[in-house]
Amino acid sequence: MASPVHARAAPAELRGPLLTLRDHASDMDLPLPLIVAAALALVALVVFLARKGRPDAGEASEEDRRSEAGRRGDAERAQQPDAALTEPTAKAPEDEAPATDPAPAPLESIETAPPEALVAAPPTEMPPVGDAGGEAAPPPPPDAEASRASREEELVALRQGLRGTRSGFMASLSKLFRRSEPVDAELLEQMEEVLITSDIGVRTADAILETLREAQAAGNLEDGEQAWAALRAHASRILDRPDGGPLALDHKPTVILVVGVNGVGKTTTIGKLASRFKAQGKDVLLAAGDTFRAAAVLQLEVWGQRTGCAVVKGKDRGDPGAVIFDAITQGVDRGVDVVIADTAGRLHTKTPLMGELEKVGRSAEKALGRPVDEILLVLDSTTGQNAIQQAELFKKALPVSGIALTKLDGTAKGGVILGIVDTHGLPVRYVGVGERVEDLRDFDATSFVEALFAPSDEEGDPPATGG
Repeated sequence: MASPVHARAAPAELRGPLLTLRDHASDMDLPLPLIVAAALALVALVVFLARKGRPDAGEASEEDRRSEAGRRGDAERAQQPDAALTEPTAKAPEDEAPATDPAPAPLESIETAPPEALVAAPPTEMPPVGDAGGEAAPPPPPDAEASRASREEELVALRQGLRGTRSGFMASLSKLFRRSEPVDAELLEQMEEVLITSDIGVRTADAILETLREAQAAGNLEDGEQAWAALRAHASRILDRPDGGPLALDHKPTVILVVGVNGVGKTTTIGKLASRFKAQGKDVLLAAGDTFRAAAVLQLEVWGQRTGCAVVKGKDRGDPGAVIFDAITQGVDRGVDVVIADTAGRLHTKTPLMGELEKVGRSAEKALGRPVDEILLVLDSTTGQNAIQQAELFKKALPVSGIALTKLDGTAKGGVILGIVDTHGLPVRYVGVGERVEDLRDFDATSFVEALFAPSDEEGDPPATGG
């Protein structure tokens, strides 16, 4: 009996059992429905056993998908060889975990990818940016550019602030040395007249002239250019002191006692210093020790509000020493970084009042348990040689340790700085060249001399003025 079950077309797993079933059916001459039912049962049994022993038939294995993708890719490249060369390489898919019945990824999403695209390529090692020869480019200097820009900005500000001085006695000296005749005794006498009237003081003028005369006698001053260079070198020696420059905050708290006569810009200098220190992240406490001027206390309170600094004040016309003592005590207890104390703007010609200033100094030292870190004398450069006299008398009352020279931008008498430093041996800490907070500049002797000796016509300076 011919069996309807086509055993040769069946899968390998069913071929043997179906052949056996066909042979027995022929021998036994079984009815056709029974034979069909037995064949179907046998097929179902084999399928069930196959499902238990291998992944689901609907779930394509990774290897099958790769093979299928390879066959499809080969077919695509055979049909469109040029397109295959320009097609971007697909990223290799990550291996999937054998989760329960996940939906297989459609082969169309990777059908254009060649087989080698399914293997992750090793990362390409790239040379450092900006390196053409395979070696790492050296990093630029960290602060060289910023330092150069800062110095240029400093020079511009100083030149602007010293325009009046350069158009005054410096311009007169420059005209003398621009002459074509050699440096002789007559030229040095003319220079002496200019120096004495320039507010640098007789002592300093004599020292400069003596230096030039010695150089002239030794044959080292053949022309005006050499004389100008010698004058500039002498000014540098006067101003360049090892203890100069801005304040160093070496203690906690660093206590700064600010002294000076009324009107020199003392309280404004305190406010600018407080702003500077706050910008550096310091905790600053201000002491309103000028109790005899209500306006001074109010001005300091305004600076305190502007800079975010606490202000300690006392009663009107109260004891300034008590106010400063209280402020330093609070500063020590609170652990602040800086205490800046204003003092009464005593007239330096009033001996009893200068005695009171000595008392303030003793009160500050008693509260701190040691001498204060800085006694900063504020001088107004517009007062000329009077500033030299003020420095002398304040030094007698207190151990002044530094100078802040204000209002350089409004005078032709900036040369007084040479007389102050040369006469009293005091370092300059700060110079004021304008009204803004940043116009209170750290004093740098090199930059100052360079700005002072710059040609007066370089920036179209105005004609010389008297004060």
